[in-house]
Amino acid sequence: MNIGILGAGALGSNVARMLAKSGIPATIANSRGPDSLKRIVSELGPSIRAGTAREAASADIVLVAVRWVDLGKALDGLPAWNGRVIIDGTNPVEFLDANSPDAKDPNNPLAAYGIKAVDLGGRHSSAVFRELVPGARVVKAFNHLDVNILSKPAAQGQRVLFYSGDDADAKASVRKIIEQTTYFPVDLGALDVGGPLTSLPFGPLAAVSLVKI
Repeated sequence: MNIGILGAGALGSNVARMLAKSGIPATIANSRGPDSLKRIVSELGPSIRAGTAREAASADIVLVAVRWVDLGKALDGLPAWNGRVIIDGTNPVEFLDANSPDAKDPNNPLAAYGIKAVDLGGRHSSAVFRELVPGARVVKAFNHLDVNILSKPAAQGQRVLFYSGDDADAKASVRKIIEQTTYFPVDLGALDVGGPLTSLPFGPLAAVSLVKI
């Protein structure tokens, strides 16, 4: 089993830190190319290597950790998924320029946090996401916690990570990664059930940090 990470921002880099701490090898990539990732791979050690987007996307398990507005561009031109496991780590939010009118919109309850929800026409984000990765087995995971605590263990017990999906074998593979990184996995069922529960900004389990003692 090999792992690829598409996106080296806050989510992608912190998942890479989680994997590195457990000695799990992975290839991380961004839109700017491997040379731009020299600092982070040097920090994380030999188990994490920088690669191209195509290299990362060719892994057996691929975490998509890019901003929602960049999804189309990030997924364009990649190898066929052919039943591989794709982890949807995205959330349907748009990050706002602090000086933009949207950042001061009194009708946006999230303006104070520098984000606004993306209108998906009543659909949940993973339903949209899976259409962008035809042939993949999609598992929703790694999206519901503050990215800054992802690579930090709980003071006591195990921090909980939720996951959901429609393919039992795909979910088992993701569960194994969660367990290997010392987190406690909680299966929320099918993608159409678990996806909306954990999706930021309005999912009832979004940003909920639980610890199993």
